[in-house]
This record gives sequence, structure tokens and C-alpha cells, in this order.
Amino acid sequence: MKHRLTVAQAVVRFLSAQWTERDGAEQRAVAGCLGIFGHGNVAGIGQALLQAQREHHGKTEMPYMLARNEQAMVHTAAGYARMRNRLATLACTTSIGPGATNMLTGAALATVNRLPVLLLPSDVFATRAATPVLQELEDPRAGDVSVNDAFRPLSRYFDRVQRPEQLPSALLTSMRVLFDPAETGAVTLCLPQDVQAEAYDFPDELFAKRVWHVSRPAPDPLAVERAAAAIRGASRPLIIAGGGVIYSEASAALDRFARETGIPVADTQAGKGALPWDHPNAVGGVGATGSPVANRLASHADVVLGIGTRYSDFTTASRSAFQHPNVRFVNLNVTAFDAGKLSALPLVADARAGLTALRPLMHGRRFTGDFGDAVRQWQARIDRAYVPANRDLPSQAEVIGVVNEACGTRDVVVQAAGSLPGDLQRLWRARHPKQYHVEYGYSCMGFEIAGALGIKLADPSREVYALVGDGSYLMMAQEIVTAIAEGVKLIVVLVQNHGFASIGALSQQTGSQRFGTAYRYKNPATGDYDGARLPVDLAANAESLGAAVIRCRTAADLAEGLKKARESERLTVVHIETDPLADGPSSEAWWDVPVAEVATLHSTRHAHAGYLEEKKRQRHHLRPGGR
Repeated sequence: MKHRLTVAQAVVRFLSAQWTERDGAEQRAVAGCLGIFGHGNVAGIGQALLQAQREHHGKTEMPYMLARNEQAMVHTAAGYARMRNRLATLACTTSIGPGATNMLTGAALATVNRLPVLLLPSDVFATRAATPVLQELEDPRAGDVSVNDAFRPLSRYFDRVQRPEQLPSALLTSMRVLFDPAETGAVTLCLPQDVQAEAYDFPDELFAKRVWHVSRPAPDPLAVERAAAAIRGASRPLIIAGGGVIYSEASAALDRFARETGIPVADTQAGKGALPWDHPNAVGGVGATGSPVANRLASHADVVLGIGTRYSDFTTASRSAFQHPNVRFVNLNVTAFDAGKLSALPLVADARAGLTALRPLMHGRRFTGDFGDAVRQWQARIDRAYVPANRDLPSQAEVIGVVNEACGTRDVVVQAAGSLPGDLQRLWRARHPKQYHVEYGYSCMGFEIAGALGIKLADPSREVYALVGDGSYLMMAQEIVTAIAEGVKLIVVLVQNHGFASIGALSQQTGSQRFGTAYRYKNPATGDYDGARLPVDLAANAESLGAAVIRCRTAADLAEGLKKARESERLTVVHIETDPLADGPSSEAWWDVPVAEVATLHSTRHAHAGYLEEKKRQRHHLRPGGR
């Protein structure tokens, strides 16, 4: 049997029938479609979504959500996918031209973070009957190129459906890549606007329920033996828990492995919460934004077991974190590309399956470390950082302390960019694997509110706190409107410090004197932004978008405001100003940001001298992991 459908109708019907399964639990693979309609998709995907909604009396299995920004809707899909442990996602549809290219940043973020998102950008006419169409960028060198080709390097799979006959294979390959934990990322299917509306007789089999089994790849037995032998032979081992631990739902396996072996466990931004903050083996974040306790242990570690981490420069402190002359790495990762980093002994497997295989081969080997006192001293420093100081404005650390206290065990904090991620990794006390969601693979300003929307859609039972600085808010706040339209409650904590606090500090560190990082009037005589503060009222802006707004002055005000926001059924923005110069405790680690080699500015010359000293600690890690 065959169904005569348009290509767009076939896409919607196919996606509605896709499921994933892991460990016997099934869920919808694509739970809905975010979009903004234009002349490229309104008559194609738009018509198909409307028809599905009418046919099912509003109970369609592919519900449509109207977004306000194309980049933001990809962030929403990414937040959804992360909350569902990469077992489900949302589709995103756009018109041609700027609507499509607005998604490029979101595509890069999804692929960098290994998160499945399905992008359906419309494309120019396949027939070229009316070339150039509105919003078409012509390439004089090639007739088959459009702006959508910019998605190619950002996508784990890219295809352009030029004929209806090509659709089945494109859809099936898209699903395979999306839900393969070793390959996943952005998947882009470009749909020419004329092809979307073209009819074809599609076979019934294409629309049957299809369940994509998400496996737990087991490690090679010999690789497990080699990895276990390397760990057993260590004197000062360290575990680094990355996001793969959480996606694999391997926290219980990690807990047992750590308790039995006594090995301390540090975490990355994506892995924070893999173990609760007060676990006896937990030593905090590692690297440039980590805790000094974890970084001291990393400096002396002779074997590092990295689990589900891609070893970004923040995790390795730009390859200065691991200073033992004979340090070796054992990398347990579902992706061979990441498992081989730092000349490691690779253990290619699902995190939970790998830990389960490793544990019995440790033969009761237990390491005794003296990190307990250091952890307690560090936690005491966090306590002190949380206490309000005698200053006009609260510090960012105080704000984090209040939000952390307000969060229930299952609640989620969302963040992405600026100075907040560093303070959060050092100071936040995560109590659940899903409580901490800091997008630090791409560290994209503007992710916070859009990502929080996706997280809340993925699990409405949790309170979701979007912790957003004024820089990120000004980049992308319009998904407040989307959340309100969909009846989705979020708590947005808007931290205003009148500039780019993180880059301001980095600018000063590199000798650039915080140039161009403050939200102030420009001095026409010098070109510097050192005039009075701009009269920007972000709380009023949020209120104009339909949010309930609570203005706070002190940490005590913030605590009361968060209580009210939690009790409310509306999306609420809790606004507070902070002191941008009130630093929190240091990680005692380094991040490689090159400093100008020659300069007339004394501040730059001084910074360059310090930079050269730090560079001396940088290492290549070429020693074979199995030696």
C-alpha cells in the first residue's frame, strides 16, 4: 500500500512514528517541532503540521511550537535532548535564507556538545524555475550551492532532498545518526520549498512505528584488562567524570567504583552532578574553572581515568593541569575520537558498561588519599563566599549561594556564558545528576532562557532556574514570550552587572585594561566606554515581554524573591544587580589566552611576561597510555 502525500506531510508523519529505546524503556524520538514560518516553509512543513493537528483534533503526536528566534529554538531542542539523556529531541523548521542561517550557531552548539537536534531548514527551488528567489544568495561558481551549505561542517549528517524519492533514505539516516551516542550532534535535512509541496506515493512501511535501539556498547575484553592494569599500577590516580557519565545514567556505577577503589572523582562542567557534591570521593571541578583541591590532585596524578569527557582546554587547564612527569591517561568514552585524546589508553564503550566491566578487574585494589581535609577546607571557603559582605551590591558568589539554597534536589539551574560558569563550577553544590546544566562546550551567550525552556518541556515536574547575566539577556531574551505562549513556567534569575564581567577580567589579565567591556556611555575624546552607566532597565524589559518581575537589592531580598517565584504559576524574572569586581575563590589554574607579543602599553608587556611563565607548564602528553 502507498500513501500519496507531499514531502512535508511525509516528513511529519514519519517523525511522528519514531521512537527510541534503551534498557527496555521507550519514548518518542522527536517530541515536537519548533518553528518560525516564512515563504520557504509555510506552504510545506507549515501546512503539514496544521493538517496533522486538525486530523487529530489538536492531539497530534507532532505538536508545533512557535519560536521567536531561530537560533534560540535550536538551543531549546538542545536543552530538551540533554535533559532526556540524548534519547529524544525536537525538530526545528525555518524558511529559507536568514531564517535558516540563524540556526547555524545552534547547530554548532549541538554538535560541539554531542547533542541530537534535527534541523529542517527550507531551501531554494530545486527546479530553479524562479531563480533567484527572495532571500536566495547566488554563488556564481556553482549552481547547486545555497546558504544552507554552511551547515555542512556544523552537522554530523547533512542532506538536501532534491526529489521525493530521496526522502526515505534521508530520514532513516537522520534517525540513525541522531540516536547513535558515538555519532550524535546536529542533523540537517535541507528541504527545497518546491519539493516540500510536491506529492509522491510513499510506501506504508515508511510510516510504521519504528523503534531505534540505543545500545550500550561493551568494551573489548583485552582493552578492559589493559585499562584495569594501568589503574591498579597507579600510586595517585584521579577520575574525571564528564557528561558521558550522566548521559549513560552511570552515576550509580561510578559511585560504587569510586567507593570500592577510593579514587577521588573530579568533574567537568558537563559531568557536574555525576556524584553529589558531598560524596566522600567528590573533589569538585577540574581545570581552569575547577576547585583548587581537584587541580592539586590533577597536578600530582600519575594515572587519570577520564570517563565521558572530551578534554576541552578548560578541563585540562590548557594542558597545564597534569604535571606528573609520567602521567598516563585511560579514557573510557563511547566515541573513539575522544577516547584516544592525550595519547590515552582507549576504552571505547558506554560509560556504565565500561565501569561495570572495570570494577571486578580491580581485584580489591584500594587507594588511600588524604584529600578529605582539603575538601572540607574548600567547602568552608565556599560557605564564606556565600555569606553577604559589607558592600553596596552583593557579589555573584552570594547570588549563587542563595539560588543553590532555593533549588530543590530535583530542580535545575541553567547557564552558559560569562563569569557565571566559572563561579558555578567552583561553588555550586549539585545534588542530582540533572540539577546542573551549564552549556560550556560552545559557551553560547543567549542559551540560558531558550535552553531552560527545552529542559522544562523535557521534564515539567522540575523547577528550572535560568541564571542569566545582562550580556546574555541582551543577546537573546525573546524566548520568554515563547514560554509564556506555551504556558511554561520558568524562574529567570537576571544578574545585572552592567557589562561583560568575565571578558572584563580576562581583558585586564591580558593587559587590555577592560577595554570595551562595560555598558557605559562612550567618551568621544578617548573612545573608551568610561562614561556614566547606560539607563538600561532590563527588569522593565522582561515585564514588557509578559513576565512577572521581582526586583531585588540584597541577598535577603533575592531569597524572598525566589520563594515567591517558586510559589507562582507564572514565568517570573527575579532581577538583582551585583558587584562586577567582587571576585570569588580562585581555581588556582590557568587558561591559555595569548597576549600580544609586542606592545606600547605597559599593562600588556607585563601581562605577556606572566603569560610566558605560565606557558612553561604546558605539556603535549605524548607518552603512550599503555606504557
